[in-house]
Amino acid sequence: MRTKSPKKNKINVVTLGCSKNIYDSEVLMGQLKANGKEVTHEAPEEEEGNIIVINTCGFIDNAKQESIDTILHYADKKERGEVDHVYVTGCLSERYKPDLEQEIPDVDAYFGTRDMPLLLKTLGADYKHELVGERMTTTPKHFAYLKIAEGCDRPCSFCAIPLMRGGHKSTPIEDLVIEAEKLAAKGVKELILIAQDLTYYGLDLYKERKLADLLRALVKVEGIEWIRLHYLFPSGFPEDVLDVIREEPKVCHYIDIPLQHIADPVLKSMRRGTTKAKTDALLAKMREKVLGITIRTTLIAGYPGETEEDHQVVLDWVREQRFDRLGVFAYSHEENTHAYSLEDDVPAEVKQQRVDAIMAVQMDISRALNQEKIGHTYKVLIDRKEGGYFIGRTEFDSPDVDNEVLIPAEDIYLKIGDFCEVEVVDAHDYDLIGHVL
Repeated sequence: MRTKSPKKNKINVVTLGCSKNIYDSEVLMGQLKANGKEVTHEAPEEEEGNIIVINTCGFIDNAKQESIDTILHYADKKERGEVDHVYVTGCLSERYKPDLEQEIPDVDAYFGTRDMPLLLKTLGADYKHELVGERMTTTPKHFAYLKIAEGCDRPCSFCAIPLMRGGHKSTPIEDLVIEAEKLAAKGVKELILIAQDLTYYGLDLYKERKLADLLRALVKVEGIEWIRLHYLFPSGFPEDVLDVIREEPKVCHYIDIPLQHIADPVLKSMRRGTTKAKTDALLAKMREKVLGITIRTTLIAGYPGETEEDHQVVLDWVREQRFDRLGVFAYSHEENTHAYSLEDDVPAEVKQQRVDAIMAVQMDISRALNQEKIGHTYKVLIDRKEGGYFIGRTEFDSPDVDNEVLIPAEDIYLKIGDFCEVEVVDAHDYDLIGHVL
């Protein structure tokens, strides 16, 4: 027999995908809360309420499948009467709305990435333009993402982001400062700057790259102690950003720069606008200008036409560069991208073998770099307590994707969100063991 959810007009937002989606969900929830709606984020089943909003990812095959599985899960719950309404938004919905409407009709409505006012109206809320910087944050209260731009103007052959997010649109510096001030007032100490491409920031609004100016404005926000940079594109990299990182103590000595590949034929086919020689020169400049800088990158294995020789070039280069942090994706053949016209000619098992080979090299590098940290002292931000350890990060580590510092909790109490000085006493492949001084 069909039953009804006992919790009426409570909205549960479910977020899939990257930090940009987390940010969008936080803005959506902030709008709903300002309209007097009861809203929660990824609540447990017994508390999730009767209205579900799924913020989907449509980036690569695995992410798309997770989004589809989640939609089907809640569509089934609606059919059984366990929830009353299911709405879908985000990248997958933007990209495949007609297909989704046909294949999963039990969803009440689908919305794209730029349809927040329409989604709010459907939920009985008004979009409040005056809510600059107002969000219902879902991260631990001591750090938060700050999205400085939407969309992307880059022509990368493999990427579907422009199809789902549109062209690059920067947020004005003064609005971002207001948002940072509001976050700091709530106890946020670390800002993680995100966009599809941080280095393009300002070109649309100010007709020149303004990331350095934005950083100089943000470091003045009282209460913010760390500012971290994610997703910097290598082509057209503004070198004045390196000066700010070197000169401003609040800006972490950390750069996330997704390089994707290094073999010149593959870079050309990917339409990355750079070469191996230019990339190596940029990495050398980063290390020269900011001593001890941590560089994180991501690579793609198995791109169409990638030969065994190209793969070997990548392996040799990873060994040579000794990146502090590195991740690898198997190439995903995405409809309506430029690369979709190419033959996806690297078998899936070969893609995975190449991913594994690169990560094996990186694991050895990470272990060696971590061993070098034994005996040194670092400023650590405490993120959580788990099992018998307090777990934190240095300025060289971003949450969820990088190394962590494990501090035995037997004889010490640490407050989540506080900084402390920690001496590293042991090291593993991706984690450090330390004690508080």
